[in-house]
Amino acid sequence: MTRLNAGLALVVAALFLGSLLVGTTWLAPGAGLAALAGRGDPLMVLVMQELRLPRAILGAAVGAALGLAGAAMQGFLRNPLAEPGLIGTSGTAALGAVLAIQTGLAAAFPLGLPLAALTGAGLSVALVLALAGPRGGALALILAGIAISALAGAATSLVLNLSPNPFAANEIVFWMMGSLADRSMLHVRIGLPVMVLGAVILWPAGRALRALSLGEDTAASMGVGLSRLRLRLALGTAALVGGATAVAGTIGFVGLVVPHLLRRAVGGDPARLMAASALGGAAMVLAADIAVRVILPGRDLKLGVLTALIGAPFFLHLILRMRRLAA
Repeated sequence: MTRLNAGLALVVAALFLGSLLVGTTWLAPGAGLAALAGRGDPLMVLVMQELRLPRAILGAAVGAALGLAGAAMQGFLRNPLAEPGLIGTSGTAALGAVLAIQTGLAAAFPLGLPLAALTGAGLSVALVLALAGPRGGALALILAGIAISALAGAATSLVLNLSPNPFAANEIVFWMMGSLADRSMLHVRIGLPVMVLGAVILWPAGRALRALSLGEDTAASMGVGLSRLRLRLALGTAALVGGATAVAGTIGFVGLVVPHLLRRAVGGDPARLMAASALGGAAMVLAADIAVRVILPGRDLKLGVLTALIGAPFFLHLILRMRRLAA
């Protein structure tokens, strides 16, 4: 493990502990860890084990998933402005969740919402690969993803527009803002295995992405199968982003900002950037989730809103920087 990864791992560990201890009631580390182990006040034990621990686990997992997917997507497209939702996964996952809320499936069946979101993510992969074709390159993949994202966004807006139930519409809007509040170990058991599967699928692509950074012809001469790499990227990204969206809603800009911030530190190596971005993404989401509890403790500030407020100005900075370099 490099010094960078070791440092990021320590930051993630510190933020994970902070996520356990920060909330409506702040806890001393000793009391918090004792409650986590099942000792002390039964109410605090319940809060730690059933509310704060799942929230911290999901914060780290969702951030790592988005950071890893963003680094892989930027490496495949060789574009620092690429982000995980580019192939339409987050939009279709959100659409699946919206339909589950609107039809009442989410209220009738506890697993209905995350399973519907995962189904939407899987559907996006099938559609994108079908539209791009078996030999389609990066451009075909991008165009197919944009088309799927646009369709999913339009369908989501249509559901909101035609919703006869204002309470369901309100729930949909708040869910789409992204949050880790009120998550339980059930959400961990649903989302974490899918995100781990996505990481397992995507992780071996690091060496191929390193070769691809030298150009498609060079990568092909080194034995990289571009069609297999594209399939691996689509499946892995769908599992990572779909699993994250299923349990946390739409959380943007993590997969864009984190890889860009860490690219210089790893010398632009896509393989090394994937590991660093996974740790950096976990740190960013954990820090943002702690911030939403500290900034407005009496109000339900959404995690996705805060990441967007951080990420959008950074995105504009990247655009202006690229314009200055091109001038």
